[in-house]
This record gives sequence, structure tokens and C-alpha cells, in this order.
Amino acid sequence: MKRTVRELGRLNWGKRAFGVLVLGAATAIALPAQTFTTLFSFDYTDGKGPNPLVQATNGDLYGTTSEGGGSGNGTVFKITPSGTLTTLYSFAVPATDGGGPLAALVQAAHGEFYGTASLGGVNPGSFDYGGGTVFKITPGGTLTTLYSFCSQSECMDGEDPLAGLVQATNGDLYGTTYDGGASIFPCFANVNGCGTVFKITPSGTLTTLHTFAGYPTDGGAPQAGLVQATNGDLYGTTGEGGDSNNGTVFKITPGGTVTTLHSFDGTDGAGPEAGLVQATNGDFYGTTEVGGAYNDGTVFKITPSGALTTLHSFDGTDGANPFAALVQATNGDFYGATYNGGTNGTGGTVFKITPGGTLTTLYSFCSQSACMDGIYPAGLVQDTNGDFYGPTYSGGTNGYGTVFRLSVGLRPFVEIQPASEKVGARVDILGNDLTGAISVSFNGAAATFTVNSSGTAITTTVPAGATTGTIQVVTPSGTLSSNVPFRVLP
Repeated sequence: MKRTVRELGRLNWGKRAFGVLVLGAATAIALPAQTFTTLFSFDYTDGKGPNPLVQATNGDLYGTTSEGGGSGNGTVFKITPSGTLTTLYSFAVPATDGGGPLAALVQAAHGEFYGTASLGGVNPGSFDYGGGTVFKITPGGTLTTLYSFCSQSECMDGEDPLAGLVQATNGDLYGTTYDGGASIFPCFANVNGCGTVFKITPSGTLTTLHTFAGYPTDGGAPQAGLVQATNGDLYGTTGEGGDSNNGTVFKITPGGTVTTLHSFDGTDGAGPEAGLVQATNGDFYGTTEVGGAYNDGTVFKITPSGALTTLHSFDGTDGANPFAALVQATNGDFYGATYNGGTNGTGGTVFKITPGGTLTTLYSFCSQSACMDGIYPAGLVQDTNGDFYGPTYSGGTNGYGTVFRLSVGLRPFVEIQPASEKVGARVDILGNDLTGAISVSFNGAAATFTVNSSGTAITTTVPAGATTGTIQVVTPSGTLSSNVPFRVLP
């Protein structure tokens, strides 16, 4: 299958030429090496180029690879926290079921996973390798193609979904396509349009909500997924377009009304190709791949109304070119990865940054001979055991990428899926060693519950009298609190 640097590399799309002012960057602090473990090295038969992971209700981690597998078109896999990997599905040739997935999966409320494949499907697309697909897959590996893009003339329904999906509180899934849509003007390197925002029902009915118009209007070429905020709207980024053609931050209502919140000008970053995370303080935090004081990318925060603050400019030694979303951990700090840079050359880094902007480099990749520890990290997830897990796009024993674990001493916690619901609605609580749980409370309101057989998840309903706040689970070994406040919907 034909693949381009954009579809595989995420990076090196070209650093934009603009004048960069020297900004007041936060000081980067280097710490001694953390507890780092390479859990698994891919060998191509089980995948190549893994993407970010998601923790499931059974306690395992699930992910995709952009290449490799039985036909070379990528895979879906699961891996235990201790490192046992199982290939669940290999995308086929011809790629009518999709190919080249570049994003994380999302586990929906009913337990199945949903994802996107950047290529393939039953429609030819711009270059006759398919416009991409939306699929669902069971935890056991049964895959169903829900939608093939470019079903409309000139890909008016969108093309090349590079980002993953988010399930909104209404039960539908929302996502973006890199190009396609109703715009008649191509964006940078795009053939059909400037990309779209879409929603799709769990059964596969797709609605195009918005088509981006590129430069100098509302942005274009979104490579990142969306996040639903506490106000119900969805927030995201475009890698191009806007006032200076350096990308934008936008919000979109579930019905499709788009508001551009910020246009990057280079000095405050450029090319925001990662999604946003809404912090417990209500603001959003994100990264830009390039731009900033040293043209190596930035970390920023932005208020829901659009006031942006550059928190840190990478200079290469502390990392360069972050393209993965940040994770707010249980200690309130943010953790992330840079694709390049670090103390070992261009292997990339894992870092943490406080909400105020103090950055600490936790690990620089390619610290081992022949980069056996991996190279080019592709994002993090915090497991409910407190540790971080992530993939590297390359390196490892066979050179095809790895899955690693990084422990920084954070305590176990519980995670709620979804993070907001109405009274009476079902929610799942993810955790470790939940067997024998004594009580579950929603900001003090007691709830009835059941624990699954593996002791990794609790099923409950939001109790009457519940209010927005922390969920606590009392177990024989102690009390576990939720990593973020649970929001009770009206």
C-alpha cells in the first residue's frame, strides 16, 4: 500500500519559515533516570510503528500499529501491564477493511473499541489507496468496518482520518479528517479540501458537521482528535490555516457550530498536531510541533474563551517536536513526549510540566546501544496502577518499535468511564485489585456496584443525590480516589 511521510512519520512535514521572537521559556530541569522498562519489541509480524495506548475495563492496554502484521497494513493488539502482547487483528490486502491506523482506540460505554484507519476502505480516495475508515472491534478481536470515507464525489464526506475518536455524552462518536470536505480549495499538500469534523453513531451513520476552509480563515488539515469539555462543546486543533497559516485552536458544538479560539503566529507555536486535554482547573493544555522560541515546539494552555499562554519552548536538549497529547496525572502535573531531541540526539523524550510551566525531562530515548530502548515516543497513558505506558515508533530489539513502562512513583487510582453522566446512568470504574471492594461513593453519595471477575473494573450507576466531585472506592488494601472529578450532568 502506498504511504507518504505524512501518513507514516507525523513529523518532518516541513518547519515553517517565520521570524521567531525569543520568548521567556520556563527552565527545563533534568532529573536522574526514572524506572524505565521496555516491555515489548515488535518484529513486524506482530506490527510496526505502534500508536498511543488506552487502558480497557479488563485491565489490559489496547493499541494499533500503523504497519506490519499479516499483510503489512497495520494491526490492532492488546498488551498486559506486564508486557504480554496479543495481536487481535491484522488489516488485510486489499485494504477494504482499512489500513495504516495512526491513532489510539476509544472504548465505548458498551465495551467495544472504536478507531480509525487512515487509508483503505471500499472507496478509492485521492490516490487510489482508499479514503480511510471508521471501525469497531471487540476486546476479542472481531472487527467491523462501520464507514468508508470518500463515499461522496471528491471526498465531500472527508478523507484520511488520522486522529482517533471521542465518545460524547450523547453516545455518538466525534472525529476529524485530515482533508476532504466541501471546500473547493486544497490546503497545504492536500488534494481534496481542508478537512472536516464529523460525528458517527455507534452503528455507523456518519454526518459531516463542518468543513474547514484553510488559510486565512478557520484552519485546516486537523491531525488531532477532539475532547469534550465540561460545557458540552468539543475542542480541537488544526495543523494549518488560520490567520498566519500556522494552525488554530477551535471549539465546535455537538450540532456543528465552529468558533476559532486562537490562530498561532509562530512565536507562540505552530502546527498543533496533538489534541487538547482539559485540566481540573478548567483550562486546556496542548502542544505545538514546531514554533516557539527555538522552533522546536511548545507547551501551551488556553482558556475555554481563547486566551493562550505559552508555558514552555523546547530547545532540542529538553526535547523537540511534541506531537502527542498531554496527560494530566493524579499529582496534577502534565506528562508528555517529544518525538525528537533529548540528551542522546534525536531519540525523543518523556517529560512532565507543572500547570505553571516548569518542565522536567524524565527520560531521553536511545540511551542504550542501537536504541534498544526505542526511539520516537508516541504519547503516554497513565495506568490505574500509577505508572505510564507508551509506544515508541521505532527502535527496540528489531527496530520496529516498542511498548515501554515508566514509573515515577505515583500512587494507584481509579478512572471513570465516561467522566460525566446523569443520575441513574451506568458508568465503569477502572482500577487494580478491586476484588472485595467495600464501598463506592460519588462525592460522598453511596452507590451500589458489582466488581468484574478480574478485579479490574466496577460497574455501577450514578446514585441519587450525587454531585460533581471525586469518586472514592474503599478496598481491603485502602481507599482509591478518581484521577479527575466526576461531573454529574443535569
